[in-house]
Amino acid sequence: MSEKKRIAILGSTGSIGTQTLEVVAAYPERFEIVALTANKNSALLIEQALRFKPNAVVIVDEDQYKIVEESLWSHDIKTYTGEAALSEIVEMTDIDIVLTALVGYAGLKPTINAINAGKNIALANKETLVVAGEMITKLARSKGVNIYPVDSEHSAIFQCLVGEFDNKIEKIYLTASGGPFRGKSRKDLIGITKDQALKHPNWEMGAKITIDSATMMNKGLEVIEAKWLFGLQDDQIDVIVHPESIIHSIVQFEDGSMKSQMGLPDMRLPIQFALTYPDRFKTNFERFNFIDYPTLTFEQPDYETFTNLKLAYSCMAKGGNAPTVLNAANEVTVQAFLEDKISFLDIADINAKVVDTVSFISNPTYEDYVETDLLTRRLGEELIS
Repeated sequence: MSEKKRIAILGSTGSIGTQTLEVVAAYPERFEIVALTANKNSALLIEQALRFKPNAVVIVDEDQYKIVEESLWSHDIKTYTGEAALSEIVEMTDIDIVLTALVGYAGLKPTINAINAGKNIALANKETLVVAGEMITKLARSKGVNIYPVDSEHSAIFQCLVGEFDNKIEKIYLTASGGPFRGKSRKDLIGITKDQALKHPNWEMGAKITIDSATMMNKGLEVIEAKWLFGLQDDQIDVIVHPESIIHSIVQFEDGSMKSQMGLPDMRLPIQFALTYPDRFKTNFERFNFIDYPTLTFEQPDYETFTNLKLAYSCMAKGGNAPTVLNAANEVTVQAFLEDKISFLDIADINAKVVDTVSFISNPTYEDYVETDLLTRRLGEELIS
């Protein structure tokens, strides 16, 4: 990589966005930030912009526009606002790769625009492929755009496949930590508080993904994402609980051999690999030591307690707009739980009711995805209230 890679980060103030900027800061001769976006966190966006000097920023919350614009105009950094600006900024001609770190359905339209503009994607927004995986992957192929996975599990699979692209996959195993409630029964989960659910044993993540990890929905969404990223059949994707989070995922080939990618849990590594592929840059990250982990353990997931995972598999098998319904319902219920409106167990129960209720569309268009998302959220909010 002789020239600087020019990067736009969608969601720069979140957990993945801030860690991406740590990676960029470590290699100023290799990377250049061209655009940054945030939803509401204007203070941190301003701080990031003043440090990395992008050409432009977007603050989606229009109420925050003036404070951002007034802070950056004298530094020759353009400021835009609104959801339309979020989708349009990815079309800037001087962007090489768009890292999508937005949370949830909000990542769909900007990702579509970026692909249409011929930009490679570093994908940390798994919901884009959950909602519209078939459409997104077809579009990327037609535009000659690469999608580099940022999720640690999918990055692990991608790394295991380097040099193996002509060899058939028999099965992949997505590893899961099991979250903070591994080994608990449904009875144990009655009365679980928000604070308890937000204490992940291994990873530091945003609130939404941390709750998804606690309910195992995050792994369910990753199963659907893996199907589209790697062109797999449903029965080729297994989940295995691995509490130490050292083996990030495993690929089994048709000769029976298996490859895994290992390392201490640190999201900066998959972020960096997505940005530097096919190269690997030297890091000062803490190294894994086998002596510190004399035993690595594995368990079957508990599908009866963590019913979100089973629900995700069923929606993947059904196809059409079913995963879109699943994603929208889950975004609504997780937010309701974080606002103390429903219980922890209500998340999966309401998700299942919504999935059973919303009309099924076998071959959805983009407009169908949008309408399904809106109808699902409306129904979910009605059930909560």
